[in-house]
Amino acid sequence: MGRLSGKVALVTGAARGQGRSHAVRLAREGADVVVMDACVPFDTVNYDGSTPKDLDETGRLVEAEGRRSLVRQVDARDLPAVQALVDDAFAALGRLDVVVINHGICAYGYSWEITEAAWDEMISINLTGVWKVLKAVIPRLIDQGEGGSVIITSSVAGLRGLPFLAHYVASKTGVVGLAKTVANEVGSHSIRVNTIHPAGVRTVMGGADFGDEKGQPVPFNGLLEKPEVAATLGPIFMNALPRTHLDPEDISDTVAFLASDESRFITGAQLTVDLGTLLR
Repeated sequence: MGRLSGKVALVTGAARGQGRSHAVRLAREGADVVVMDACVPFDTVNYDGSTPKDLDETGRLVEAEGRRSLVRQVDARDLPAVQALVDDAFAALGRLDVVVINHGICAYGYSWEITEAAWDEMISINLTGVWKVLKAVIPRLIDQGEGGSVIITSSVAGLRGLPFLAHYVASKTGVVGLAKTVANEVGSHSIRVNTIHPAGVRTVMGGADFGDEKGQPVPFNGLLEKPEVAATLGPIFMNALPRTHLDPEDISDTVAFLASDESRFITGAQLTVDLGTLLR
């Protein structure tokens, strides 16, 4: 018996990267898994978007673990579509216990050079989209009356003013405040809400290629390669542990813990999986 036997989880941003890893890990722990992703290219990032084929493969991998999957191409910014997916999840799988809000985008630039379009797209996906998923799932968890665990992917950028990432930092800091507020509001229903704060992860968003899909070509758009910038800002990006990046599965370990009853008394927390970068 796995730690999540008999439970149902929803994972957003599940087509590849961290989201796929989380979905497969939760299935391995015994959960049936609803997987959703927008699977579209975004206008203001310089890496390839995920595809419906990627999302279908995530569903296949969940089922390869012996669990049921429900696969939907849904943009988190589309509240009616998210609500319809939640309704379908209850109809098909009977319940919902774990919600992993993992979707997001990232782009770089000096704060005064970010375009309005880039700012608006970042905030709409990384922050407003998180709120819309919460708006769709929280009432159903309350009505179900059996508690639940909501896990939101933030970033070390949600706890530090990282340069060249103003709109990303604003979005990831915003979800921390949102998570703390919701944790207070739903605590009496035994629903827990926590955020995870990874350092750099080997995903397309983090610069790694994925099949034919290309990751970000140059870290930080090359801004850190300028000697005068690297001398003052480079140390902010250093890790205490001797690795430059995490793998998605490293974050999935923490997701599985927060989804399980082992973390039943943890809520409103910010769990860092950051190679010690926040020590610096």
